[in-house]
Amino acid sequence: MVYKFRLLSDESDLFCREILIDSEAYFLDLHTTILESVGYEKNMITSFFMCNEKWEKELEVTLIEMESSPEVDSWVMSSTRLSEMLDEEGQRLIYVFDNLTERAFYMELIEILPTKRISQAECVFTRGKAPKQSLGFDNENKRKSTTKPLIADEDSIDDLFGEGDFDPDELDPEGFGDLEGFGDNPPLDDY
Repeated sequence: MVYKFRLLSDESDLFCREILIDSEAYFLDLHTTILESVGYEKNMITSFFMCNEKWEKELEVTLIEMESSPEVDSWVMSSTRLSEMLDEEGQRLIYVFDNLTERAFYMELIEILPTKRISQAECVFTRGKAPKQSLGFDNENKRKSTTKPLIADEDSIDDLFGEGDFDPDELDPEGFGDLEGFGDNPPLDDY
């Protein structure tokens, strides 16, 4: 039996991928095919989530073993066949490809071909460019490094506060008012 999945992204209306994969393949095979179809590196921790019709996450299939307790069922991509979790058209999944920011593809099992078999998964339809794989710390640090720092050197300090040394006698001690009762809420009439 062959499953046909459609992948969509909430980051791009133009993005779509359709993948054919054998029902006896593992979630790891689907994971690898998705990454290849969008040109992502294979160095991120990812997860599949089985979802209800409202896209609410129900069951997780992880890339690596996450739960060590024997009381909790743990589903791992390398040992979980698609047929164990999927058996009817319209079933929904979320494939989280960036756990740091919870970015994901929304997947639906759009067709089951009961009389077919294939040995290797393949992307059979491609439209649009995939979103960036990660918007994590690296991109955040790059963004921050392109902004002008508030205080970079002594010249910047002089630009902000004027030249010369700090002289505490220049402060007006009465300018701060009476600090007694500081933090109390003043009456509204004072505004």
